[in-house]
Amino acid sequence: MKKYFITGGAGFIGSSLAQRLIKEGNEVVVIDNFCDFYNPKLKEDNIKDLLQNKNFKLYRKDIRNIEAINEIFEENNIDVVIHLAAMAGVRPSIENPILYQEVNCMGTQNILEEMRKHNIKKLVMASSSSVYGNCKEVPFKENMIVDYAISPYAATKKANEVMTHVYHKLFNMDVIMLRFFTVYGPKQRPDLAINKFTRLMLQNQEIPMFGDGTTSRDYTYIDDIVDGVVKACLYCLENKNVYEILNLGNSSPISLLEMINTIGEVLNITPKIKQLPMQPGDVERTYADITKAKSLIGYNPKTEFKQGIKNFTEWYKNY
Repeated sequence: MKKYFITGGAGFIGSSLAQRLIKEGNEVVVIDNFCDFYNPKLKEDNIKDLLQNKNFKLYRKDIRNIEAINEIFEENNIDVVIHLAAMAGVRPSIENPILYQEVNCMGTQNILEEMRKHNIKKLVMASSSSVYGNCKEVPFKENMIVDYAISPYAATKKANEVMTHVYHKLFNMDVIMLRFFTVYGPKQRPDLAINKFTRLMLQNQEIPMFGDGTTSRDYTYIDDIVDGVVKACLYCLENKNVYEILNLGNSSPISLLEMINTIGEVLNITPKIKQLPMQPGDVERTYADITKAKSLIGYNPKTEFKQGIKNFTEWYKNY
């Protein structure tokens, strides 16, 4: 049994991960501020079953509050920190870049400082495929130069990769940075396209399609992401002098138009598409090379896109 500390642990990925770790017999400590970026009731629902479990502990705190982080590390003997908490989303980061800097960079700095003070050496952290910007070469490999972010969100994630490397070098922290590629599935945030488009189709409303539908994303199902995070934690626990950046994707990009049509097919609804101009900060495509993650931690995504959409829409309609 290990004790995991998950930041942002009431969110889509965090709560799914907490369920998996507890199911496997571990203890999980979670921090989440239940902010109003989307309806906090969704997060409450994500963790309502976990709250009944003796191996689950929740702190309703903010990672910008360094005293709160200190309190958690003082009260719990943490083996691994899984840092998922962040302000998410490319477009909102353009509207409020200072908030993204405060949460994603200063919040991460607080985590790193308190880990250093409490001699906690194992960190697995969410980065993002957005750091690749509009790299022309595909698929995206971890050793590509990613100095040309096109959104504040992407810039904060790149900054986190750099700062964690500093703590790795100076304080011997073992770090795995996971570049997530468009995660979807049950409990997905309502602001994300698959959730939003499902809702609009069921309400017989128009689907806003930005661009001509040829932009593509490497959609990755939640169970595959959770499995990758767990494998990264095990690798981090078993090895020393670790600093790795890994892509967690599906390595099978789906165009925007194909995504819309797949949802329509699964729901048996013909989408009403309203074409709109491309939006600032949006990348043309994401496409993960997952060779390194496969060889290093045994990452092996299994869920095909259409099956993942079926799983999501079933959850959505029941929810």
